[in-house]
Amino acid sequence: MSPQEPIRVLVVDDEPLIAEAHRAYTEKVAGFVVAGVAMTAREAMSLLRAGPIDLVLLDLNLPDKHGLEIARALRAAGSGTDVLAVTSNRDIAMIRQAVALGVTHYLLKPFTFAAFRDKLDRYAQYRRQLAGSAEVAAQHEVDRVFATLRGAPPDTLPKGLDASTFDLTLAALRSAEPAGLSAAEVAARTGTSRVTARRYLEHLAEAGRVVRSPRYGGPGRPEVEYRPASAGTHRP
Repeated sequence: MSPQEPIRVLVVDDEPLIAEAHRAYTEKVAGFVVAGVAMTAREAMSLLRAGPIDLVLLDLNLPDKHGLEIARALRAAGSGTDVLAVTSNRDIAMIRQAVALGVTHYLLKPFTFAAFRDKLDRYAQYRRQLAGSAEVAAQHEVDRVFATLRGAPPDTLPKGLDASTFDLTLAALRSAEPAGLSAAEVAARTGTSRVTARRYLEHLAEAGRVVRSPRYGGPGRPEVEYRPASAGTHRP
């Protein structure tokens, strides 16, 4: 799959209303497309054999087979399809099994769309980081890939940046999607100075969370525009 192609998702849940909700949620996240919906393990395996699937949103409590059996079958077949467990199962032993089978994320029901979107955004970023060269140059690149999936702890912001302004900056960018914003526009929306807004935007760009692009049309040098990396654009 090239970085420009949408991420193909298979939704697996035995509750029709929940399956439909997960389908609708997925289609609201830029860069993702629902390739199929299954309500049993048998249907899921049939769809996985029928065509390429990048990510399975997998309920664990299926009527004909435990959801992790699907993950186990994928690993046994050497499949590169990733799995995001979407379940109400809070059992530690189950979580350990999921990790052992290479489950990418574990999302507990019930959840908000914001939490769901965050998982998909991180997964999309993770795929972009792995879409380049065949090797990583240093340990910090490996650490960055794993941190993308796990989520960076709140104390990893550089000195001088605070979490509340960081969240406001991200919220401002997301509210403007699919358009991008300049540092001045982010400053106006967050109540910060242009210099402060640029510091947060540049930090997000270096972390791969947003992408920069030139904005033409006005006199003089083009203005730099920023937009979330999940909005269908990628780091240059």
